[in-house]
Amino acid sequence: MGTAQGTTHTDDDRVRVTTWTFAADGDSTGRHVHELDYVVVPVTGGTFTVVEADGSTRTLTQEAGRPYAGTAGTEHDVVSASPEPVTFVEIELKR
Repeated sequence: MGTAQGTTHTDDDRVRVTTWTFAADGDSTGRHVHELDYVVVPVTGGTFTVVEADGSTRTLTQEAGRPYAGTAGTEHDVVSASPEPVTFVEIELKR
């Protein structure tokens, strides 16, 4: 289980909207599989280490206000590599 804090604001038949807050360098979501397609909207921007399903890693740099999309079936752990707190909003698309 990860140490990042997820707060779900909306969860209805169309979308699930969750704000993820990483208070410190090293906070993580924990390994998970996305069951739905999703859009991430960075609030603060920041740098993350993404640990893929096969154990490989890559660096992800988020820019505040620049959204990007992901697909259902993606499996990973997202770990903050930022010295400052980092926040993003994840919008999961149910239809």
